[in-house]
Amino acid sequence: MDPPEVEDWADQDLLTKDEARDRLDDAIVRAQNRLAALQFPADEAEIRSVTRRLAAMESVRGEYDAYLHNQD
Repeated sequence: MDPPEVEDWADQDLLTKDEARDRLDDAIVRAQNRLAALQFPADEAEIRSVTRRLAAMESVRGEYDAYLHNQD
């Protein structure tokens, strides 16, 4: 009888918190650049959308920073 098949998590593409934060930092810079390029009032809806997204990403980055700071 063959042993039961067990998932090998080593083969999974999982991000570390450092890698996730680095990618998030890149996304924040792109959002900041996008926001700077938008013109009020023509792009008002897009400005609101990008502003909300940027605030959410910065909040998550703060959580990552707090987590990583507590790991030291």
